[in-house]
Amino acid sequence: MKVAFAGTPEFAAAAVQAILAAGFDVPLVLTQPDRPAGRGMQLQPSPVKQVAVAAGIPVHQPEKLRTPEQQAPLAEANVDVLVVAAYGIILPQAVLDLPRYGCLNIHASLLPRWRGAAPIHRAIEAGDAETGITIMQMDAGLDTGPMLLKRSTAIESDDTTGSLHDRLAGLGADLIVDALRALPDGLTATPQPADGVTYAAKIGKAEATVDWTRPATEIERAIRAFNPFPGALGNYQGTPIKLWRARAIDAGGTPGEVLLAEGAGVIVACGEGALCITELQKPGGKRLAAADFVRGTAIAVGSRFD
Repeated sequence: MKVAFAGTPEFAAAAVQAILAAGFDVPLVLTQPDRPAGRGMQLQPSPVKQVAVAAGIPVHQPEKLRTPEQQAPLAEANVDVLVVAAYGIILPQAVLDLPRYGCLNIHASLLPRWRGAAPIHRAIEAGDAETGITIMQMDAGLDTGPMLLKRSTAIESDDTTGSLHDRLAGLGADLIVDALRALPDGLTATPQPADGVTYAAKIGKAEATVDWTRPATEIERAIRAFNPFPGALGNYQGTPIKLWRARAIDAGGTPGEVLLAEGAGVIVACGEGALCITELQKPGGKRLAAADFVRGTAIAVGSRFD
């Protein structure tokens, strides 16, 4: 089969590498335009583009796929299937209809739970026990198409979005190869059930600020969910401090009150229980273990996080 691929970040790069390693013919890769990044804000190719260029595959980088001109390279490639993973551009019906077998999406959740932009973050934040990968036949809706393959993985108590992302990227890469191999002989398409639908809204920086009136268990999950992006934020006496690792403990006090600040952690009272923060970061500084952080930054018992 001829397989075109559309994707942008590292999650998608793992999939296109696996498709190439499995021996499929990939005549075209679509990815978002190069974006400025880094201190110098130089234009940087996406991880998917880097894989494609290294493999000598033509790359198409339209801002949208709305017009016949923008769709032309895909139409001319005459592919059997288009695999889509974290592309970031909505595919109109004309694109969905182009390949012989349509378009397959690698989605990082067990659909219909967590349709949308941030399924990994939201699964951790909600305290889900498991998540996984769904290979889905794309339709015009938002992650609403019928399901072809699913594979689950447990969410561990210390998983961050970073660690779970990497595990799911590998799982998605394996599963899409299985789907492509089975596609010519037919895969059973199962409609998504109406029950259990949830939406994973895009992560906003504003929601990363910690509300200390919430239960410690919820804040601990949010810290893991927002690691590595955007980073949970606690404001201490006017200084924004990133909170990277923490655990909920059984202690009490006024929400935001510092109960202890020592090498084992900075303990802050919450609406229910308390949070023992073990990795922190000041603006312009490095991530530090609590012992190193409190040596360089005075945090007094009885003081308050805003």
